[in-house]
Order: sequence, then structure tokens, then C-alpha cells
Amino acid sequence: MTLQVQGFRIAGNAGLELYVHRFTDDAAAPRGVTVLCLHGFLDGGATWEEVAAPLAAAGFEVLAPDQRGYGASGRVGIGGYYHFPDYVADVDALVRQLAPSRLVVVGHSMGGTVAAQYAGARPERVEKLVLIEGVGPPSMPADQGLYRMRKWLDDLQSPQGPRPMPSLEAATRRLGRNHPQVAQDVLERRARQLTNPVEGGFVWAHDPLHRTTSPSVFSVGVLGAFLRAYAKPVLFVGGGENGFHPVDEAERLREFADVRRTDLPGAGHMVHWTKPGELARELLGFLG
Repeated sequence: MTLQVQGFRIAGNAGLELYVHRFTDDAAAPRGVTVLCLHGFLDGGATWEEVAAPLAAAGFEVLAPDQRGYGASGRVGIGGYYHFPDYVADVDALVRQLAPSRLVVVGHSMGGTVAAQYAGARPERVEKLVLIEGVGPPSMPADQGLYRMRKWLDDLQSPQGPRPMPSLEAATRRLGRNHPQVAQDVLERRARQLTNPVEGGFVWAHDPLHRTTSPSVFSVGVLGAFLRAYAKPVLFVGGGENGFHPVDEAERLREFADVRRTDLPGAGHMVHWTKPGELARELLGFLG
């Protein structure tokens, strides 16, 4: 493999700048297919690298944006917030500008919900869809909207700034507490990829506003409309018994007209961190 990694900036929704990681392999014959990988909550586009390498070696162009408020992408600024439709609109803007002739969308966790909504809203643009541990959060009753709005308003009254960690080792330990299934060497790479150096140490490379409670209530019924609207092939990859599985996961997946499911036992939620090679093989088999 001769993986080439490049970065470029592009305008997302309302002109907010997105930073996109591009993975290609100069030694591979291009297939003319772009694989767009969308990361999850508190993650970043760079962490797709180990999955992207085998795809690029097979001739696919792999694009992995830092979603708004993450990594090197723009932040919403004073008075703004990260409402979920904005992520979908960013994908729409990115695809319109890059205009790939053939597009596959891959999403992990939160990125999976973004991918599913984009595919349902723009089914003519997406040839195949892959969801990795990403078919939405647990169902929320309608009356949670009141609690979430109150909590959101309270969070906005007391904004939390970035809290520096003294070293990359400290960041690695923090990641390890949240992701105990991930190997130490991977945690160390992720700590480097997901932090920025500042005076006094390192801070996470995401807007602290992401850690506030969203005022929006997740609706399984609304998500189902998007899933039913996408009738092309779908691959769902689960992380096995330690993954994230809403109690109605199987019911949600049945909303798709053409879905195949596979699980990677022991992978846990961060499948692209723990078993990137196995995940890439599943993707290659699905993409043909």
C-alpha cells in the first residue's frame, strides 16, 4: 500500500468551513467511487485512517470530514448551536460541491444517524449506505423535551470552556477510561489525533458546546421515515455484545428495504478503532 493522506477545506452549510481528510493510493487503479466516512460524537475524520487504507488500496477514494465543531473544521461561534439537521446540511453541501459520480456513505454512531438521514433525503445521490453502530440513540418520550430544554438553557447560562490536560499521556488515560476495549497503542494515536496543544498542556479538538444537552428530542418515528425512503443496499455493522444496541434496533433496521447485518464480536462501540482490518474487509465485500 502507498496510502496518500491529504487535507483540504470546503464550505459546509451556511458557509461554515469543513476540513476534509482525503485518503487515496497512487498504486491502485481508481474505481471512480467515493466513500464518504462520517465520524461519531467526540471523534474526528483522521481516525478513519486504518479503515481507509485497505479501501484506498482497492481503488476507492475515501473522504472523512471533521464534522462541524470537531477537529480542524469551523465552530458555530457565539449564539450558534450544533443542531442535528446542520450536520446533514453539511454533507449535502459537501456532496454538491465535490459532485462524485458514484457515492457510498459510511457513518459511525452519531455519524450513522447523519448518514441515514442524508441517504433518505437524497437517495438519488447515494449508491450504498453503511451504518456502523449507528441507527440512532435510544427512543425518547415526548415529555423529555421539557427536561432537555431546561437543561440546555442551564448549560448555556454556565458555559464550560476547554479544560487543559497536562500531557498526551493524560489524554490517553481519559480515552482509556471511556473506551476500555481499545488497545493502548491505538489510544495513544487517538490522543494525538483528537487534541490540540495549548499553553499548559492539551485540549480536546472539539467545541466544548458539544458536551451540553441538546434541546431536541430524538424521534424513532421520524428516523423511520428516512430509513424507508432509502431503498438501495444497506450494510449494518455491529460491535458485538459490547456494542451499543437500542432495544428496538432490529425493528429499526427492518425499515430498510434491502439491509444486511453483520457483527464483529468483541469490537465494542468503537469498531473502526478496535477492528479496522475486519471492518475494512466487511466494507470491501459489501462494495464489491
